[in-house]
Amino acid sequence: MPLTRNATFRQLATFHAVARLGSVSAAADEMHLTQPAVSLQIAALEESARTPLLQRSGRGIRLTEAGELLDGYARRILGLWREAGEEMATLQGVFSGTLRVGAITTAEYLLPPMLVTFANQHPGVKVNLQVGNRDEIVRMLGSQEIDLAIMGRPPAELKTASTPFAKHPMAFLASPDHALMQGKAKVTMAQLSEQRILVRERGSGTRATIERLFKDAGLPLRIGSELSSNEAIKHMCAAGFGVAFLSMHTCVLEIEAGVLALLPMAHNPIERDWYVMRLAARQLPHVAQAFEAFLVERGQGEIRRQLGVKPAAKKAARRKPT
Repeated sequence: MPLTRNATFRQLATFHAVARLGSVSAAADEMHLTQPAVSLQIAALEESARTPLLQRSGRGIRLTEAGELLDGYARRILGLWREAGEEMATLQGVFSGTLRVGAITTAEYLLPPMLVTFANQHPGVKVNLQVGNRDEIVRMLGSQEIDLAIMGRPPAELKTASTPFAKHPMAFLASPDHALMQGKAKVTMAQLSEQRILVRERGSGTRATIERLFKDAGLPLRIGSELSSNEAIKHMCAAGFGVAFLSMHTCVLEIEAGVLALLPMAHNPIERDWYVMRLAARQLPHVAQAFEAFLVERGQGEIRRQLGVKPAAKKAARRKPT
C-alpha cells in the first residue's frame, strides 16, 4: 500500500522534528504535544512505511536507513509548504518569509551587517544563516537546505545562476616581527615558497586560491600548518609561526592593532569576486530574490565601508601577485 495514501502531513512534520532534534521529548516540547502523542504519530508513519524509521541509541534516537531517506523528503516537503505560505502572504501585500542563506566561513565576517540592514528594512523577514566550508555550502545548496549561497567562485558540480556582487581582497600577511618584514626589498613568490604557509583545510575557498597562485607561479606550496578556522591561522601567524594567506575581511582588527601586517610584496593584496548564487532551475522565493538584488545593488559599498579601504589599497588590490 503506498505511503502517500495513509501517511499524514502531521505525521511527517512530527517525524522530521524528532529526526532533527534527536529525541521524542524535545520534539514533543517544540510541537506542544505529549511524548505519547509523538510516539503514536511515529508508529503510525512507520506502519504506513512498513519499516522502522527510528532506532533507540543510548538516551537518544538515530535514523534507520529508511528514516534517513524519508527525512530528506520530509525536509523538502515541509520547506515547500512553508515557502507556499510565505508566497501566499506576499501576494496579499505582506512581505515576509524566511531568508535561507549559506556562506563560506570567510563570508561570515562580512555578511551579518548586510543581513541586519536587510532585515531592518523588512521587519517581517526572518534570517536563517548557515556557515560552513565551501564543500558544505555547495552540498546545502544542492539539497535545497538554503536558497542562496555566498562564496568566491561558482561550483562546477552544480548548475547555478551566479552573480558577482563585490570584490574580495585576499592577502599574504605575517607578524610585524617576521624576518620577511625586515628587509627593504619586495618579497617574491619564490621567497614565500621557502616559508611555512598557514592554510585552511581542503575544501575551503582560500585554500583553493593559494594553491592556484603557487601552481601558476610554478612553485611548491610549503604547508606549515593546516587549520580549520581563520581565527587559529591569525593567532599562529601573529605568534610568528609562519605566513598566512587570508581574506582581508577576516583580519581588519588585527591589522589595525598592529599584530598582523601585509607582506611587502608586489600586488599584495589580490582581488577576486564574491558571488551570490542559486540553483539555476529553481524559482527563488520573493524574500531570497529581494536579498539577491540587495547584494548586487549595495554589496560593494557595504564591503568598502567595513574594510575602510583607502584609494591606494584599492589600486593595489586590482593587480595579481607575481
